[in-house]
Amino acid sequence: MSERTDSPRRRSYLRAAEPWEDVLAELRRVVLACGLTEEIKWGAPCFTAHGGNVAILGPMRDSCVLSFFKGVLLRDPEGILEAPGANSRSARFIRFTDAAGVVAMEPVVTAYVREAAELERTGAKVDFAKDRDDVPVPEELTAAFEADPALAAAFADLTPGRQRGWIIHFSGAKQSATRTSRIQRAAPRILRGKGMHDR
Repeated sequence: MSERTDSPRRRSYLRAAEPWEDVLAELRRVVLACGLTEEIKWGAPCFTAHGGNVAILGPMRDSCVLSFFKGVLLRDPEGILEAPGANSRSARFIRFTDAAGVVAMEPVVTAYVREAAELERTGAKVDFAKDRDDVPVPEELTAAFEADPALAAAFADLTPGRQRGWIIHFSGAKQSATRTSRIQRAAPRILRGKGMHDR
């Protein structure tokens, strides 16, 4: 559920984001100057254009970020975009530690925001299907598929993103026994067509 951000919730969010209130306020000013619509989504200021999410603000422990939902598609001529984590496939962010940094980078931030909005206007999509193959399938999962063809079929029916999520989860265990245990615990959910984060 989104909420227009001229509300007390938006003001409360910025106040609660100490010590980053000034940085977030500057980022918000720059993004809004690009003509995006601001809403509250996931409890944070989110900027939309052409019916899609473009960027969102986020305070962190040691900085705050302007995160682009389809950041992986941005050209990034300045080399400033960072992935939120090792397994992030779509989002990329620019990190800031003070309001002066936002002001100094305003032309660059403006260019990135406008490019991201243009991606939304043209309907550009991140190709998640190809990402499934960049994570090797652990031997324990292959063994589970051989022992249980129904599990193999159910896994094959999952979306590429759900497959990838499970593989990353299983592969994250250092010991084979732990990988096997994770697969056994996940099997009923996979058989129901669920991904790791599905309820």
